[in-house]
Amino acid sequence: MDAGNDTKKIWKTIASTVIGGTFEWFDFMVYSYFSSTIARVFFPSVDRSGALLLTFATFAVGFLARPIGGVVMGMVADRIGRVKVLSWIMIMMSVGSLLLGLTPGFATLGLAAPLLVVIGRLVQGFAVGAQFALSSVTIYEVAPPHRKMFYGSFNMVSLGIAVLLSSGCSYFLSSHLSHANLDAWGWRVPFLIGALVGPIGFYIRHHVKESDDFHAMQARPAARAPVGTRLRDFVRDNGDAVLCAMGVMIAGTSLNYVWNAYLPAYAQIQLHLSLSSTLQSVFVTSIVSCVLSPVFGMLADRVGAYRLFCFFIAGWLVCVFPLFWYLLADPGVTRLMLVQLIGMLFLTLQGAAHPGMLVKIFTVQGRSTGVAMSYNTSVMLFGGLAPFYISVVARFTDARFVPPGYLFGTGLLAVVLVLATRTGRRVLHEDRVAHRQRRAARNTGAMQATNPGDRAA
Repeated sequence: MDAGNDTKKIWKTIASTVIGGTFEWFDFMVYSYFSSTIARVFFPSVDRSGALLLTFATFAVGFLARPIGGVVMGMVADRIGRVKVLSWIMIMMSVGSLLLGLTPGFATLGLAAPLLVVIGRLVQGFAVGAQFALSSVTIYEVAPPHRKMFYGSFNMVSLGIAVLLSSGCSYFLSSHLSHANLDAWGWRVPFLIGALVGPIGFYIRHHVKESDDFHAMQARPAARAPVGTRLRDFVRDNGDAVLCAMGVMIAGTSLNYVWNAYLPAYAQIQLHLSLSSTLQSVFVTSIVSCVLSPVFGMLADRVGAYRLFCFFIAGWLVCVFPLFWYLLADPGVTRLMLVQLIGMLFLTLQGAAHPGMLVKIFTVQGRSTGVAMSYNTSVMLFGGLAPFYISVVARFTDARFVPPGYLFGTGLLAVVLVLATRTGRRVLHEDRVAHRQRRAARNTGAMQATNPGDRAA
């Protein structure tokens, strides 16, 4: 009976956090798909490339607020509860999405219009900054031992579903509405849909319970220490882990945002493909991500998540330039979809285990803060700002090869950072030892199965 209740609790926690996370990521990502439209609505007096640059700068503003929101809300969550704060940030995300969806254009409000868009992105960034950390910690703490990566992978499923829905919704609107209607009101529809995350936050607040790990941590005197003391303890106990976790995130986040945020605009401007065709590619590859994330999560539990990470980096460094050369040799929808599919396979192979990999290396009392800090700092510096970096460099050099060069550099930096930290070397060693033990146990079981007399003896 207890086992049944535990299983029900796990899946209730997963379902609520995945649904809430899906709406949050939906809100945050749909901005990139309508970047050209938003540029026309809010920056009409600037040339096309300049307007797109300003739009990506506004896109990046949301990422500037993410580390602040992640650390602040993470510290509050470590103090009063992960579930309670998770419900708060969903309501904040709803408010930010409504502000984006309801703000009139430049023609109506003048300079106040882009200013309100910036405020909306800041609110979204502050809220989503803590979402990944809190949902990852919440799922990890209720998951059974030896299944942490599998259950944590469902947090990445929420991201895949969000990309699927946001690209699908954007594709439907861009292919079924006229240019005038899309500019007038069509692009606002996804933001209004995404505001539904607010009621989900209320549900989580009243129906999902805190984990046993959190309650045990709350019983310790250290949980009631002053903020200054907790910060010093965090730096002492988790400082090296923060650097390791940033290394884990750098390669995946740069690939994610170049593939899903920059590549659609890149394909339109540099390759002269339609918005609907690029969104169609994102939609198809997102299905692959949703299906394979739990599979790769199980694989990470079996072979070791950090061993899988190193395999991903090695393969990605070999493939990134050939993928772009293949696309540029004969740009087309089929080649674009194939390239995006291969990139998504690499991203899912390692990214499925991201939630468990990050939570695993932090102490219980610093988990929310540590995951939020490392995750959001990496995403801000190497993910969310990637379209802006690439757009700036592309104005002064050959734009075709800037994206693969950026991805190669971030991949190399990621593996160096992980291997340079004590935490990274330790968990890699633990993965290798655990893998050898599992292999030895399987071999022993196989021998016993073929020699039943020995087993009886």
